[in-house]
Amino acid sequence: MGTARQRRTDEYAEFAVARAGHLYRSACLLTAGDTHLAEDLVQETFGRLYVRWGRVCRAENPAAYAQTVLTRAFLAHQRRRSSGERATDVFPDLPGAGDGDASLRLTLLDALARLPAKDRAVVVLRYWDDRSVEQTAEVLGVSSAAVRTRCSRALGRLRDLLGEGLSDYARP
Repeated sequence: MGTARQRRTDEYAEFAVARAGHLYRSACLLTAGDTHLAEDLVQETFGRLYVRWGRVCRAENPAAYAQTVLTRAFLAHQRRRSSGERATDVFPDLPGAGDGDASLRLTLLDALARLPAKDRAVVVLRYWDDRSVEQTAEVLGVSSAAVRTRCSRALGRLRDLLGEGLSDYARP
């Protein structure tokens, strides 16, 4: 009996190590660069996964399940966020800051931060996590039409925020 439990714990640890980086990057996008909150969300996600690991490991796609838990933890945090917290337009450097263009990254994070939480979640799920409209709808517990509407509205808002000047940040 003890060996089965140990094997399950080992499987969980292996999964957690393999998915931690992707979940952290997703959380950074969801939180628009708040690395401390991103770490908290990833930790909360792994805690929830550990408790349900017996069921999660038998799921068709445990990685997608983990992303769903992360996204729902983010949205729950947004709903209960204290009125004393204030958003900031200054972001700390993210891990891997030497990779790519810092100006572009900060501009994109600033634009993401200006989106409502559910719109941000739709953009991250659809374009970062590469989920279909139907998969995104399932994660968020809304209809496919609601996802398409939110996605269209969010992308329009991002275009307005980023404007034509975004090409100035892109490398030739």
